[in-house]
Amino acid sequence: MTITEERRRAYSYADLPDLMRRMTGDEKHGPAATSTLDVLWVLHDRVLRVAPERVDDPERDRFLLSKGHGPMAYYAVLAAKGFVPAAWLPGFGSYDSPLGHHPDRTLVPGVEIGSGSLGHGLPIAVGTALGLRAQGLSGPAVWVLVGDAELDEGSNHEAIAFAGPAGLERLHTVVVDNSSATYARPGGIVARFEAAGWSTAPVDGRDHEALYAAFTAPHPGRPHAVVARVEPKSD
Repeated sequence: MTITEERRRAYSYADLPDLMRRMTGDEKHGPAATSTLDVLWVLHDRVLRVAPERVDDPERDRFLLSKGHGPMAYYAVLAAKGFVPAAWLPGFGSYDSPLGHHPDRTLVPGVEIGSGSLGHGLPIAVGTALGLRAQGLSGPAVWVLVGDAELDEGSNHEAIAFAGPAGLERLHTVVVDNSSATYARPGGIVARFEAAGWSTAPVDGRDHEALYAAFTAPHPGRPHAVVARVEPKSD
């Protein structure tokens, strides 16, 4: 099968475990990857207005993987949706592979930011939403996926505190909560976003219909945060 044929092949959610198994080697950050799998699939399969043929379209939705230290599930979904050939997957993390341990936006089609350093993605998403607003582009939505442990970083709280009063309604944050955070928050993650004026939706991070409903809930005039609970991380 040629690379072009592989890109055209139709993959389903059921194919994702096999696609992930093709990625071998060290530092896979398996729990970080598998915790995001269902969120990534529902977004790319049913929500995001993105496609391999429109990766540079100004009107596309922007998806930013802040939790870039566990990109295996992301790469599997990108392969399933035709952004990258599945033939790239076995080379994951090798010297000459475009699929690094952190995603690289200059090497991987469909990747919007180079990520992996905790606490960067949400502030970048805020800036992206502001930039689109300044350009008069009201159609594109901005989505960012963060891990609950990333909320230990102060840069995220500055972004949360800014985005609510700024009314960035095209901004959406998905927090995948696998109980990795070091610091507790009074009232939990949802309360932190609500206190800053965000619309919120707590949801089972493995339930595809519940995720879709949470992702598409209306939130006029406010940014939206979906807190997707999954099983606790086990080392």
